[in-house]
Amino acid sequence: MILIKFAHMIWRALRFMGIIIISYLVYILLLSDILTKGYHFAAYLAIWLFSAYLIAPKINRFISKHYLPNYFIGRSVTTDGLLGDPVNIAVTGSEENIKTLFLEAGWYLADDLNFKSSAKITMASLFKKTYPTAPVSSLYLFNDKQSFAFEKEINNNPRKRHHVRIWKTPINWYLPGGYKADWLCAATYDQKIGVSLYSGQITHKILANIDQERDFVLKTFAESSVLYQLNVVNNFTTGYHSKNGGGDKIYTDGALPFIDLN
Repeated sequence: MILIKFAHMIWRALRFMGIIIISYLVYILLLSDILTKGYHFAAYLAIWLFSAYLIAPKINRFISKHYLPNYFIGRSVTTDGLLGDPVNIAVTGSEENIKTLFLEAGWYLADDLNFKSSAKITMASLFKKTYPTAPVSSLYLFNDKQSFAFEKEINNNPRKRHHVRIWKTPINWYLPGGYKADWLCAATYDQKIGVSLYSGQITHKILANIDQERDFVLKTFAESSVLYQLNVVNNFTTGYHSKNGGGDKIYTDGALPFIDLN
């Protein structure tokens, strides 16, 4: 077993070194000549795209494999393996019930993330056009991306929006303390378009006070015609200050509301 683990460590180290070598070769063979000829803008653009969308994600995944626990800690995970948005709402009920709750509360079901929807939200954001069902990026919980998501855009512009990612919990699975829920949600508010601190990719930047967004979601539920029971568990987790997968500051008081639609 020790030899196998050692071999895996060597293999991961070699892959990491390979990425560095490939990056250096790309610079020597392609970019150095461009820079000497004065095509700086094109060179910088190529370096940014190559670094942000190829090299940085690989480095993040390599590092996160060595420190990120593979069990529930109340945080989602990005595709690069970084800690994402916190879980801040729990729901018990069927898929039909939870979708009815959000729709009755004035939310829109977000489109699936693909090339077409990505291009559409990019154009809508650039030209300030409405896109009420704009997609959200994929975050992972229980090693699965969100089952679906809901959103409310601000001023008919997807640059700013309320949005909630929702994951189906595994069968016979318990939250810490013995609590149960069929669905777990991560509600955050996109306040602007920006650049990820950890990768350099273009992304939404969220409001740090995620409790404010959690409470906003509950307020919309209260204004709907759907009947449910609400139980807020204070200090479910320790209140903390942290960052999400894009490097945005987040803080929470650790309370977790449980909504029972049954």
